Amino acid sequence: MNTGTVYWITGLSGAGKTTVGKLFFEMLARKKKNVLFLDGDMLREVFGNDLGYGREDRLRCAMRYSRLCRLLASQGQDVVLCTISMFHEVRDWNRQNISQYKEIYIEVPMEVLKQRNQKGLYQSGSDVAGVDLEAELPGNPDLVLKNDGRLPPQAAAGRIWEAFCAGGGGVDD
Repeated sequence: MNTGTVYWITGLSGAGKTTVGKLFFEMLARKKKNVLFLDGDMLREVFGNDLGYGREDRLRCAMRYSRLCRLLASQGQDVVLCTISMFHEVRDWNRQNISQYKEIYIEVPMEVLKQRNQKGLYQSGSDVAGVDLEAELPGNPDLVLKNDGRLPPQAAAGRIWEAFCAGGGGVDD
């Protein structure tokens, strides 16, 4: 059985992870059969919303995602996961334990995030990654997408496709 690829799309809240991830997932699903889309907010609910948003709970939550992705990939599933998970420890674990791991960082200036403030988080002041909690930004992602508002989501998804899938790389023809 082939090992699946995990596309770990990370960035702060409001960066566009879910929007871009869904578009990339749709592109990938047109070419492959075993593709799953997972989102951090969705997974929190699936796991029972038993963890808070402080640093230790966020770390525990991110490790759940990592282990789930490793399990699914080991069974031949490609996984597109959109998650904040801003911990070096988690990304290091992924690189060591998921053989087909692709890390995509959606980088957005804090001023833009505060302006978007889609979930009202950047005014709450309660355990917001990058504001109240230190965000350990990816040091060596496989792909960085700068999303300051000038990069349309479809173009961002296209850049992921070009980086990892164009020319048949990892995609069944």
